[in-house]
Amino acid sequence: MARFVLSLHSAPSDHDTTQRLYKFALACLAQGHAIDAIFLYQHGVFHASEHINLATDELAIKSLWHQLHQHNINLMLCVTAAEKRGLNLASTGVFSVAGLAEFAMLASEADKWVQFK
Repeated sequence: MARFVLSLHSAPSDHDTTQRLYKFALACLAQGHAIDAIFLYQHGVFHASEHINLATDELAIKSLWHQLHQHNINLMLCVTAAEKRGLNLASTGVFSVAGLAEFAMLASEADKWVQFK
Protein backbone atom coordinates (compact mmCIF):
# COMPACT_ATOMS: atom_id res chain seq x y z
CA MET A 1 0.00 0.00 0.00
CA ALA A 2 1.06 3.57 -0.65
CA ARG A 3 2.13 6.23 1.83
CA PHE A 4 0.65 9.69 1.24
CA VAL A 5 1.44 13.20 2.42
CA LEU A 6 -1.26 15.81 1.82
CA SER A 7 -1.00 19.58 1.91
CA LEU A 8 -3.80 22.11 2.21
CA HIS A 9 -3.21 25.64 0.93
CA SER A 10 -6.68 27.20 1.06
CA ALA A 11 -8.54 29.01 3.84
CA PRO A 12 -11.37 27.45 5.89
CA SER A 13 -13.89 29.47 3.88
CA ASP A 14 -13.06 27.29 0.84
CA HIS A 15 -15.33 24.45 1.92
CA ASP A 16 -15.02 22.65 -1.40
CA THR A 17 -11.28 22.14 -1.09
CA THR A 18 -11.52 21.13 2.56
CA GLN A 19 -14.18 18.53 1.74
CA ARG A 20 -12.11 17.15 -1.14
CA LEU A 21 -9.10 16.71 1.15
CA TYR A 22 -11.23 15.07 3.85
CA LYS A 23 -12.94 12.66 1.45
CA PHE A 24 -9.66 11.83 -0.27
CA ALA A 25 -8.02 11.08 3.09
CA LEU A 26 -10.86 8.79 4.16
CA ALA A 27 -10.81 7.00 0.80
CA CYS A 28 -7.05 6.42 1.12
CA LEU A 29 -7.46 5.00 4.61
CA ALA A 30 -10.39 2.81 3.55
CA GLN A 31 -8.21 1.28 0.82
CA GLY A 32 -5.45 0.49 3.30
CA HIS A 33 -3.09 3.30 2.38
CA ALA A 34 -1.27 5.35 5.02
CA ILE A 35 -1.33 9.11 5.39
CA ASP A 36 1.89 10.17 7.07
CA ALA A 37 0.86 13.81 7.46
CA ILE A 38 -1.44 16.60 6.41
CA PHE A 39 0.45 19.88 6.20
CA LEU A 40 -1.33 23.23 6.42
CA TYR A 41 0.43 25.87 4.35
CA GLN A 42 -0.28 29.40 3.10
CA HIS A 43 -3.91 30.33 3.92
CA GLY A 44 -4.48 26.74 5.02
CA VAL A 45 -2.94 27.58 8.39
CA PHE A 46 -6.16 29.39 9.32
CA HIS A 47 -7.73 25.95 9.83
CA ALA A 48 -5.72 25.78 13.08
CA SER A 49 -6.93 29.16 14.32
CA GLU A 50 -8.70 29.14 17.66
CA HIS A 51 -10.88 31.96 16.32
CA ILE A 52 -12.74 29.94 13.66
CA ASN A 53 -16.40 30.40 14.43
CA LEU A 54 -18.51 29.32 11.48
CA ALA A 55 -22.29 29.27 11.37
CA THR A 56 -23.95 25.98 12.29
CA ASP A 57 -25.19 25.48 8.73
CA GLU A 58 -21.64 25.60 7.35
CA LEU A 59 -19.09 22.81 7.12
CA ALA A 60 -18.00 21.65 10.60
CA ILE A 61 -14.29 22.12 9.93
CA LYS A 62 -13.04 21.52 13.47
CA SER A 63 -14.97 18.25 13.59
CA LEU A 64 -13.32 17.07 10.34
CA TRP A 65 -9.86 17.75 11.73
CA HIS A 66 -10.65 15.92 14.97
CA GLN A 67 -11.89 12.93 12.97
CA LEU A 68 -8.69 12.83 10.91
CA HIS A 69 -6.63 13.19 14.08
CA GLN A 70 -8.42 10.13 15.52
CA HIS A 71 -7.02 8.14 12.57
CA ASN A 72 -3.53 8.95 13.94
CA ILE A 73 -2.71 11.24 11.04
CA ASN A 74 0.01 13.75 11.86
CA LEU A 75 -1.64 17.16 11.38
CA MET A 76 1.06 19.77 10.83
CA LEU A 77 0.98 23.55 10.72
CA CYS A 78 3.65 25.58 8.92
CA VAL A 79 5.26 27.75 11.56
CA THR A 80 6.35 30.49 9.14
CA ALA A 81 2.97 30.79 7.41
CA ALA A 82 1.22 30.80 10.81
CA GLU A 83 3.49 33.52 12.23
CA LYS A 84 3.01 35.69 9.13
CA ARG A 85 -0.76 35.43 9.60
CA GLY A 86 -0.71 36.18 13.34
CA LEU A 87 -1.82 32.78 14.63
CA ASN A 88 -1.25 31.91 18.28
CA LEU A 89 1.28 29.08 18.10
CA ALA A 90 0.69 28.22 21.76
CA SER A 91 -2.88 27.15 20.95
CA THR A 92 -3.05 25.07 17.77
CA GLY A 93 -5.41 22.32 18.90
CA VAL A 94 -4.80 18.99 17.15
CA PHE A 95 -2.08 20.49 14.94
CA SER A 96 1.63 20.28 15.66
CA VAL A 97 3.84 23.17 14.62
CA ALA A 98 6.42 22.25 11.99
CA GLY A 99 8.74 23.81 9.47
CA LEU A 100 9.01 23.36 5.74
CA ALA A 101 12.09 21.19 6.25
CA GLU A 102 10.05 18.64 8.22
CA PHE A 103 7.37 18.68 5.56
CA ALA A 104 9.95 18.26 2.78
CA MET A 105 11.44 15.23 4.56
CA LEU A 106 8.02 13.60 4.92
CA ALA A 107 7.10 14.36 1.31
CA SER A 108 10.39 12.93 0.02
CA GLU A 109 9.82 9.69 1.96
CA ALA A 110 6.19 9.28 0.87
CA ASP A 111 5.03 7.54 -2.28
CA LYS A 112 2.67 10.40 -3.17
CA TRP A 113 2.29 14.05 -2.21
CA VAL A 114 -1.12 15.50 -3.05
CA GLN A 115 -1.79 19.25 -2.84
CA PHE A 116 -5.22 20.73 -2.23
CA LYS A 117 -5.48 24.37 -3.33
